[in-house]
Amino acid sequence: MALPESKISARPALKQKSSYRWVVLLVIFGVYLVCMADRTNIGVVLPFIKEEFTLNNFQAGAIASFFFLGYALTQIPAGFLLGKKGTRGVATIAILAFSVVTFLLGTVKNATALVLLRLGLGVAEGPAPVSLTSTINQWFPAKEKATATGVYIASTQLAPIIVPIIAAWIAVEHGWRSVFMWFAVPGILMAIVWYLFVRSKPEDSPQVSEAELNYIRQSEEAVKVKEGGRTSLGWIDKLIRYQKVETLTTNKSIYKSWNIWGNTLSYFFMNSVLYGMLTWVPMYLVNAKGYSIMKMGFLASTPAIGGLVGAILGGIISDRVFLKRRKPTMLLTALLTAVMMLVVINIPNSPILVALCLGLSGFFLNIGWPAFTAYPMGLTNRDTYPVAIATVNSGGNLGGFFSPMIVGAILDATGNYNLAFGFFGVLLILGFVVILSLKEPVQN
Repeated sequence: MALPESKISARPALKQKSSYRWVVLLVIFGVYLVCMADRTNIGVVLPFIKEEFTLNNFQAGAIASFFFLGYALTQIPAGFLLGKKGTRGVATIAILAFSVVTFLLGTVKNATALVLLRLGLGVAEGPAPVSLTSTINQWFPAKEKATATGVYIASTQLAPIIVPIIAAWIAVEHGWRSVFMWFAVPGILMAIVWYLFVRSKPEDSPQVSEAELNYIRQSEEAVKVKEGGRTSLGWIDKLIRYQKVETLTTNKSIYKSWNIWGNTLSYFFMNSVLYGMLTWVPMYLVNAKGYSIMKMGFLASTPAIGGLVGAILGGIISDRVFLKRRKPTMLLTALLTAVMMLVVINIPNSPILVALCLGLSGFFLNIGWPAFTAYPMGLTNRDTYPVAIATVNSGGNLGGFFSPMIVGAILDATGNYNLAFGFFGVLLILGFVVILSLKEPVQN
């Protein structure tokens, strides 16, 4: 579908078809990489903090957890704000704000201040993911949205690979407080990059040609399957309840939709597992498996390595193999990761097998991750999506608040890491059941 003539006449006369949306995606990747670095560096310095402030496991878990309480609190207000103001200014302010708070974390004198600033970091960072995913929704056609979201999600897995190496070196050479101070710098730089290179909508960008804008805004025909020219995936469509669903065109309709609330609940379960593992796998490798700090550093990165591959591949599979259906990879994530939790509990104490097992856990956990963000795109329009994804992120990320503390309490009470992985397995099965109850919307 071509753009209205008024829009076309306002476009710059670029000679060739542009692909500027991929430049925007690169900036999105960089911004969220910084977001993840600033929230996950706590895992590296936590042993130093525990020793200096004499904390138990529950208290250490609380320091990691309180970020997600603040993070959840600002998601929905950010969604409403983005609907009115757009993403350019809101995201710029959010990036600058969480960079300042990151710096302040390096100045704390007690554990209470650390907890409060972690809460503040979550509040400041909350608008960022809503801004980034809303930008993807504005800048990409339906057939590329999960692929773009997969690239965005991949940044969350690259950070845990590179952050431990950088943060550990800084902490050893300059002290753990310096980690936060140095990590604040990239965020300030990315705020400037975001403001200069990214607009809220492609219509507002002089780098986007008329041809690219038409491509982004086109009303796509359904992708046809070779056999019989049909779009049916047979029994898969029956399992995922593939059907026409009325578009959620108002914010009120979003809060009356089980599909949105069910996606939020299942995302809560997935986040509980993801951030529970990010917080406690390093200590599991040291305390339960008896590995040295150096060996732990390598093995602790394997879930993120697997997750990096899984996130990118999962987005492509959702778009191209499952033809814009989001639930299949969501279901695969919940079921196969639950199986891997059972394997982790019974894995022999071999570094190679542990690395393989943790890597596969990260791969399966992330292969469906882009779909949880892309799924509401098929239920909403471009105006209501910010509130929808803010709701999903807000409720879902509460899993990151509760899970590290719950696992810390389990470990304080029993010292048994197998119970922690069993807890993750139960959450994943619950998520699988909830995902089954959702409708898969037909996207035009």
